[in-house]
Amino acid sequence: MEAKQFGINDVVEMKKQHPCGTNSWKVIRMGADIRIKCLGCGHSIMIPRNEFTKKMKRVIQQGDTES
Repeated sequence: MEAKQFGINDVVEMKKQHPCGTNSWKVIRMGADIRIKCLGCGHSIMIPRNEFTKKMKRVIQQGDTES
């Protein structure tokens, strides 16, 4: 299986929906843990990288890499 490619400031779609009603999240920090921010309500969470790759469905929009 191909490894999922994602980067900082990418907007990703998760498999499960957030309680606010959206499943679009923005990647705001990367490392051993990934911090993502809900684009619906602004809530941010930090989850381990391996758990994030299991729960991520696809990249909706690529982030800008210059900043």
